[in-house]
Amino acid sequence: MNLSLTLAAVWALVANILAIIPSSDNHWRRAYVLIALGIPLLGYVTYENGPWWGLAVLLAGMSVLRWPVIYLGRWLRRQLRKD
Repeated sequence: MNLSLTLAAVWALVANILAIIPSSDNHWRRAYVLIALGIPLLGYVTYENGPWWGLAVLLAGMSVLRWPVIYLGRWLRRQLRKD
């Protein structure tokens, strides 16, 4: 198994463990850290294993961090409606 896929699996495991632990800010600080670590990791996975594995890891990350993705989509829709 490649190092990048192993790191992606560790990222997913840590993300799920962090989701179990209670948080006073609805896990947003943890989400920011996971995003900051996940973006370069996604690039590394894509570089080392190709675009299909990169897409699979992207979809897995989006399923773990679904609320930031939902809020981003809502924000983009509002920005497009203003114009």
